[in-house]
Amino acid sequence: MRWLILSDIHSNMEALHAVLGAGAREYDQVLCLGDVVGYGPDPNLVVEWVRENVRACVRGNHDKVACGIDDASQCTYEARVAALWTRGQLTPNNLQYLERLPQGPMCIQTFQIVHGSIGDEDRYIVTQPDAWEEFRNLATELVFFGHTHHQGGYFLDVTDSLHELKPSFFRGCSRVALELLPGEKYLLNPGSVGQPRDGDNRAAFAIYDAERQQLEYWRVPYNVEATQIRMEECDLPAALIQRLSFGH
Repeated sequence: MRWLILSDIHSNMEALHAVLGAGAREYDQVLCLGDVVGYGPDPNLVVEWVRENVRACVRGNHDKVACGIDDASQCTYEARVAALWTRGQLTPNNLQYLERLPQGPMCIQTFQIVHGSIGDEDRYIVTQPDAWEEFRNLATELVFFGHTHHQGGYFLDVTDSLHELKPSFFRGCSRVALELLPGEKYLLNPGSVGQPRDGDNRAAFAIYDAERQQLEYWRVPYNVEATQIRMEECDLPAALIQRLSFGH
C-alpha cells in the first residue's frame, strides 16, 4: 500500500491540484493530517475534494475554528480574519464534515496520524526536546504529524540517538527518499500543501510505501500568483497573501 500523506492544505486548491498532478499514479489511498481549511480562498472546493477522496482525516486547529468548535481567540489577527471568513463561506454539508472530523491520534494499520502531537492536537513539535517528549508517548514506531508547516521530522535510531531531518535536507530537490529501518522510531511531517513555512514556497507532501518501508518527501511548484489573486478577490489579509511567495 502506498499512502499519499497530506497536511495543512489550508483551502489552497491551486497547490492541491499541483500535488495531485505530481503524485498521479504514485499512491493507492490518501490520508490528511488536518487543517483542511483556513488562510486560503477555496474552502468549499478543498473540503469537497477531501470528503470524496481521503481515506481518513484528523481535525486541525483551523478546522475547529472554521466550524465553530473553537473560537478564534488563540489565533493571530490574520488567522482570525481568515477563519471567520471561511466559516461564512462553508456550505452546511462542509461545515458538518469539519465538525465530525475526529481528534488524533488515529491508528492506520501499523502507524498513527495526528495533527499537532500525540497528547495534544494543538501542540507544535518544533524542537528536539519536543520530539523527545513525543517519543516517550509513542504507541507505534511511526507517527505522521503536521501543524508546523515544516517538512521533515525526527527519528530515534537503535541506540536511542535522536536525529532531525532539517529543511536544508530538501533544498533544491523535488523528491527525497528516506528508508525506514527496523528498530527505529519515526515522527515524520509531510509539510504543508497550502502554506509552507520552511523557506520553500513549493507545495509539500509525502508518499509512504508500507511494503517497502520507504517515505518519499516531495516538493512541487504551483501557481502561487493565481492563489494570491483569489485571496485578494476575497479580501483576505495582505500578510497571508504575501507570505505564500516566500514560504514563511
